[in-house]
Amino acid sequence: MAIVVLPYDDRWPELFAQVCSELAPIFAGLAPAFHHVGSTSVPGLAAKPKIDLHAAFADLATAAAVERMQTVAGYTYHGDKYGDQSWTFTSGRGSYGARLYLCTADNHVLRDRILFRDYLRTHPERADAYAALKLRLMSEANDDWDYYTGGKTEFVRETVRLAQP
Repeated sequence: MAIVVLPYDDRWPELFAQVCSELAPIFAGLAPAFHHVGSTSVPGLAAKPKIDLHAAFADLATAAAVERMQTVAGYTYHGDKYGDQSWTFTSGRGSYGARLYLCTADNHVLRDRILFRDYLRTHPERADAYAALKLRLMSEANDDWDYYTGGKTEFVRETVRLAQP
């Protein structure tokens, strides 16, 4: 699959809201908090056209949410790939996709993604540097996702460190 990083699209917040409204009935009674994360959640930031979002649940509701999502048409289940108690589902939606993570409200991955997002939102010079890095990696990667993702790791770690209270 080709790695494509696009200029910011003003529709991304609306697409996030649309995905949330589609998921809300599936999680009826489980009361998730939805969080828009990833590059599409940072105004002005170039991004892959994929809406990343977390649905955070109370501890006991997470297992039920994972079970419910496994039966939802149009979503592919990828499991807890990194053993961090964050279960991933993806969906293609025409010109964009969605990547949904199910986790508990106190999950460290969710915490770090929110710190990263909020830091980029309030530090445009850091967001610009991240966009430049992603565009460079896209041109170098030859569609090698491990290269692309791995090339961002240190930048993300350093940004989360800078964002720590």
